[in-house]
Amino acid sequence: MAALRSSAIRDLLAVASQPDVIGLAGGLPDPNLVPVERIRNAVDAALGVPAALQYTETTGVARLREVVAARESARCRRPVDASQVVVTHGSQQALSLLAQALVDPGATVVIEEPAYTGVLQVLRSSEARIVTVPLDTDGMRVDVLADLLASGERPVLVHTVSTFHNPRGVTLSADRRRALAELAERYGFLVVEDDPYGELYHTTAPPESVAVQSNRVIRLSSASKTLAPALRVGWLVADPKVCTAVELLKQGADLCGSQLTHLVAADLLADESWFAAHLAGLRAEYGSRAGALREAVDRELAGAAVLGRIDGGMFGWLEFVDDTDTDALLSAALAEGVAFVPGSAFAVDGGQRHSARLCFTTNTPDRLRDAVARLAAAHSR
Repeated sequence: MAALRSSAIRDLLAVASQPDVIGLAGGLPDPNLVPVERIRNAVDAALGVPAALQYTETTGVARLREVVAARESARCRRPVDASQVVVTHGSQQALSLLAQALVDPGATVVIEEPAYTGVLQVLRSSEARIVTVPLDTDGMRVDVLADLLASGERPVLVHTVSTFHNPRGVTLSADRRRALAELAERYGFLVVEDDPYGELYHTTAPPESVAVQSNRVIRLSSASKTLAPALRVGWLVADPKVCTAVELLKQGADLCGSQLTHLVAADLLADESWFAAHLAGLRAEYGSRAGALREAVDRELAGAAVLGRIDGGMFGWLEFVDDTDTDALLSAALAEGVAFVPGSAFAVDGGQRHSARLCFTTNTPDRLRDAVARLAAAHSR
């Protein structure tokens, strides 16, 4: 417990939820874009199943695992069986269960920095030895990972948010995906490809999954960003031995998930024409919002900060080029009525103090312009 600390994002959300504050801090889909009516219809249909309100299999309702297996077969370009799918209480639980199954205290795990805060919390609770690899505009610096491996590092896992990274927003290039898969094969580690944002591209689909290149890849994803977080439906796709270990651990964690929400998620994900149209709407709207955020930053913070490339997902990574400390800036920003997450929240051992993560999904273009104007006013104080 001594190694754990509360997520800075969760702590910040309590402040950012005040009605006079424009929140750029969360990582939430817009509630106005959640398909409420379609979910209501799916709930009504699920309640027609007598067992919908009973316990279910620990690994998840069979129908949902079959739907996920079909979708993952297309992503991995090879057959994925339902026995290779475990449905979890959001993809965060999948991370936690995998760490329990695969990471002994002191074992080395490689992650990207800036890092997804959820993986930091999981690995710290597992007492893992965390080694970081930097990111650039093409994602994880796989060449740096190769140098670490050549020098003798032997991780059990390498974790990557490969597509539309949280918080950095970047996407691992196709060449680097192939290189990462080759390193996994050569050195025998597992890759955890955390992919909750991959379907939220704005114009062009991202490169193929790392799992296309290697069987040593465990894929994680979720319905939280495309359907609704409250469903709490995530999943992992892995070798059957890993799935068996995760199932045993899940029995001790929560026995099973919600059969009701599993049936709802299966209904929506299996309705391919509806889901494709729903995704198209999300992509168009979020793409418009990302464009508004960029225009506002370029106008309001010209010469002071640069917003990284945004091709999809939910986040933009803002880097101040004038040595602004974003921890200090946050207090002034809250006084101006805007919230963001300082880059230090994503640092393993300090650093990232001139950066910030901005979430663009929960505000309209006009609200985003207002938010950046307030941020610029705070910066000018």
